[in-house]
Amino acid sequence: MNKLLQKYARQQLINGLGQCTEGQVLIFKRMYAFKHLDWNIEKVIEAMPDEKLDRAMEQVEATLKKAAISKATE
Repeated sequence: MNKLLQKYARQQLINGLGQCTEGQVLIFKRMYAFKHLDWNIEKVIEAMPDEKLDRAMEQVEATLKKAAISKATE
């Protein structure tokens, strides 16, 4: 992944996680920075290895879709 795509992916993760609950963000931190749960989400994403960005984006997207479906059926 080139640097521009990496920057875009990191920004999309920050935006997506900004729409998640605190619990969902904590789960994300446990998956990607389990030794640094005290870090803010921006630092967690900045420290993520590039090869994990794609999977992280998929996970956040799936979480947001699931939340939207759940909200629509309430």
